Amino acid sequence: MKKLLSFIIALALMATLFTTALAEDYEVVVIPKDATNPWFVRMEAGVNEYAKETGRNVYQKGTPTIDATLQYQLVLDMVAAGVDAICVVPVDPSSLEPALKKAREAGIVVVTHEGGDMENIDYDIEAFDNEQFGAFIMDSLAKAMGEEGVYTTMVAHVTNATHNIWADGAIKRQKEAYPNMTLLEAEPRVESEDNGDVAYNTAKEIFKKYPELKGVVGTSSFDAPGVARAIEELGLTGKAFTAGTGVPSNNAALLKSGAIQAVTTWDPAQAGKAMAEIAYRLLNKEEITFPLNLGIPGYENVQPNPNFKKVLEGQAYIEVTKDNVDSIGF
Repeated sequence: MKKLLSFIIALALMATLFTTALAEDYEVVVIPKDATNPWFVRMEAGVNEYAKETGRNVYQKGTPTIDATLQYQLVLDMVAAGVDAICVVPVDPSSLEPALKKAREAGIVVVTHEGGDMENIDYDIEAFDNEQFGAFIMDSLAKAMGEEGVYTTMVAHVTNATHNIWADGAIKRQKEAYPNMTLLEAEPRVESEDNGDVAYNTAKEIFKKYPELKGVVGTSSFDAPGVARAIEELGLTGKAFTAGTGVPSNNAALLKSGAIQAVTTWDPAQAGKAMAEIAYRLLNKEEITFPLNLGIPGYENVQPNPNFKKVLEGQAYIEVTKDNVDSIGF
């Protein structure tokens, strides 16, 4: 009888372990803006590391170029494939909404990064408060400009929610803290289309068009390098300045030459991990309470945004200068 009881208990334990294993055997896909941008190559490294560390079925799949239509179709493909969760960095948040709605209707968990004002999501995880990050960029640019002169802001697209929040945050910071700086009234916001050559050509055009222009706030990872190339080519090094975000190693030479004063960034590898971790916690029906510790650097004290309850914010921003660029690690 004891042997039979032990056998039953063992079977029950095996069933429990099997059920737990099945509960963990979810398929989670991370969809970046594209597969080739160095920023998202770094994100994929983080996603792969997360998969290896946890043993979970999470992977990154991107489009060959930054294209809202291609990303929309890829999301629909993943819905048709029956994945359990989609983590996405949207190219154009508004145009992606219908695809994410289909995902949620299919019972798929949806987590975004840089998609704070979207509706058809479970959560959006950000590395920081976006307005504060914009202020952080402005502080770097203001220091380079000597806290005076005319500047403008550059975003990938005027439809990109996060980039525009950063740019607005930079302007707000300037108005509060740097009264001798002035936003270029004729063109307060220009677009780079998330393309280094477009950023470069746009910068050359506006520096020629507005000789009084002294600084450019960049938001896309392509902006500051593109603007810096224009500054160097036009012989404006030391007279015109830029600060923005990007991969530190890709900006090292420009930082050391003085063409870029600072890169304000966060580690996309950790952001990819944070999206995946949120997705798995939701799939496992874990309660999301605050402060939330995801066990990922910069995301140990995640808090909800007071204005957007689906937006979760860490404290993961980094300032990169010529003095520390070689020690950042990516």
